[in-house]
This record gives sequence, structure tokens and C-alpha cells, in this order.
Amino acid sequence: MRTPDLTSIVPPQALAGLKVVELGQLIAGPFAGKTLADFGAEVIKIEPPATDSGAGGDPLRQWRMLHNGTSVWWQVQSRNKKSVVLDLRTEEGRDITRRLIDEADVVIENFKPGTMEKWGMGYDALSARNPGLIMLRISGYGQTGPYKERPGFAVVAEAMGGMRYLNGEPGRAPVRAGVSLGDTLAALHGVIGVLLALQARQRSISDDAPKGRGQVVDVALYEAVFNCMESLLPEYSAFGAVRQPAGSALPGIAPSNAYPCQDGMVVIGGNGDSIFKRLMISIGRDDLATDAELSSNPGRVKRVDEIDQAIGEWTGARSVEQVLAVLNAASVPVGRIYSAQDIAQDPHYRARDMIVPVITPDGLTVDVPGIVPKLSVTPGAITRRAPTLGEDTDAVLAPWKR
Repeated sequence: MRTPDLTSIVPPQALAGLKVVELGQLIAGPFAGKTLADFGAEVIKIEPPATDSGAGGDPLRQWRMLHNGTSVWWQVQSRNKKSVVLDLRTEEGRDITRRLIDEADVVIENFKPGTMEKWGMGYDALSARNPGLIMLRISGYGQTGPYKERPGFAVVAEAMGGMRYLNGEPGRAPVRAGVSLGDTLAALHGVIGVLLALQARQRSISDDAPKGRGQVVDVALYEAVFNCMESLLPEYSAFGAVRQPAGSALPGIAPSNAYPCQDGMVVIGGNGDSIFKRLMISIGRDDLATDAELSSNPGRVKRVDEIDQAIGEWTGARSVEQVLAVLNAASVPVGRIYSAQDIAQDPHYRARDMIVPVITPDGLTVDVPGIVPKLSVTPGAITRRAPTLGEDTDAVLAPWKR
């Protein structure tokens, strides 16, 4: 795909006209801001100035692999945003930020609960000036409850939410996913909350509230993780069952696992009844395909070791490509385990515009993930590269400098 012309005209976007002030740093709050910006919201990101002890800006600018002092990750997390430098530790910085929020639809913050109130910028204070304001608050444990003042990072949220306990091989220490899932899940829940609050605000428009009434969207990292834990709690509640780690398998659903090949591994999801039958026929095990006990999931779960052995013996005698060819032809869900290189070279990613090149201010071309989800009439777009620190300060604050 050619590098897009970020100045070109794009179709009408779903959130065009929405004004967002982003106060958060690192991952959760900024990921929510990035998602809103991808669909046309004007997102003004407030960043701290440089000091004698630090480079200034969102710390994410300095995380992981850097090019000329800036993380290439920054090109993902802050695309489509404007950067304004203001020091929220000063009354002047807070006063200007309040005036920006007066004109905003949404403010995003992911500070420790109580920080905004300490600065005189809690929701009550801000909404008194802007009654239609929606405030997205992302924190480790939420704005209420006995743990609210504890510092919260995704790694802890994933543990408390139940995810970390399940990740790993039986009998071994739990492992983490290689990305901060807790932050991303919280951000996406936050975006859902903002969109719900916007809908509610629209419905509340009246003579007394010409812009409608805003509200707080309170997202806790651990709750966002917990919300995705499927049957974990109901099984404990009903049966006292504490679900245990199971490596690459999916306990209670069979077969669904990773299987070795001659030159790598594949994942196979053969747990649908008709899919299982096609899978067994494809690997030459008609005896298992026609076994009445294995025609539904409960029977397959009882004999999952036998099934996994049969599949593993078949895949182990073939290359990854051979396995993919046979099972794809039989409409059995199967896939290789992708590395970054596999993703970058995959034609389906390219065909779906999921790999988009952008150019940094110093001329480096960086591939970034495309827009999700795909909207047919008001699609998202990358219209602006990630800003340099304070790039938009003068333009955004010009009305107050006249």
C-alpha cells in the first residue's frame, strides 16, 4: 500500500465535530483518545513541559524502541491528535485547561483517583461550567471502593481480574501476555461508555439543558479484564470449580489447541459439531468422525486427550503449509501463529488496509495498524501523524493569547 496523503479529503466521519481533551498518559486513557480520534473527533492532548529532570510529554514517547529519541509506538498511540503543552501542576496551566474543557464534549483522564479533585478539576467543578461534559475516568480500581487509592497498572489489573491466573502451563508460574491487555480492554470499555453517554446526552436535550446532560464514565482496569473472563465466576459460584491454567488448550471445549508440525505450530478450532466431523475426516480418522459419543462437545471433552493425540500425530507428520491447505479446504478453522514479520507480509492484512504506512516528522516511514472497526458510510481514517511535543500549543491556545 502507498503511504497515504494525510491532507487528502476523507469521507464524513462518525465523530466529526466532537471535541475531546485528553489528560491521560501512557496507555489506557490515550488509547481511548486514539480510538475516538480515528473516527473524526478532535482530540487535544495535554502534555507536561520538559523539566531539568525529564524530557517532558507523555512518557510513552520514550517507551520501547526509539527513533531519534521518540518511540515508534508513539506513531500509533497519538495519531490524529493535537499536542498542547500545559503544566497542570500550576494554576495557570489548570486555568487554561479548564477553558479548553469548557468547550469540549469529552474529557479523558487516567490519573490516580482524587488527583483531578485536588486540582479543582473534579467532575462537579467541570460540569458546573459545562453541564454537557462527559468525563471518562480510567483507573486501576475505579473511583469508589476500598482499593480506589491504590496505584493501578495493567499488569496488576490482569492479575486481579483473573486473566493472569489462567495464563500459562499447568504447574508452572503464570505468564503475562506480551502486551498490556488490561489497559487496552479498559480503553475500549471507556470508548463504549463515552458513546453511550453521548447517546444519553442527546436524548436529554431540553430547554433547561440545551446541550443535554453529561455524566461520568468510570472504568476500572481490573473490571475491564474481569468482564472478559467468560465462565470463570459462574462455574465457581455454581460448582465451586476454580478454573486452572491449561497452556494452549481451552478446557471444556474440544478440540481447541495448538499442535506441532514439522516446521512450526498451528492452532486448530475444531470444537463445532460439524467442524469436528470434517476435521476427523480430513486427518483420516473416520472412526472418530462417526463415533456417536464424539458428536457433541460433552462427549469430546471426556476424550479430549485421545482427540488431541490423533490431531497431533497427523499435524506432526506434515508442514505448516500442508496442514493449512488441507484444513482450509475442509473449512476447518486453522491458522499459523503469526510473528510481526508474518503480519507484515500477509496479503490479507494489506487487502483490509490493516497495515498503513505513515511518515514521522524526521522522514522515517513506519507501518502502523489500520482502523478498527470498518464503517461502510462514515469510516475512520488516519488524517494526521502523531504530533511532536507541543506542536499545536500556539494554534490551539491562540484565542487566549490575543
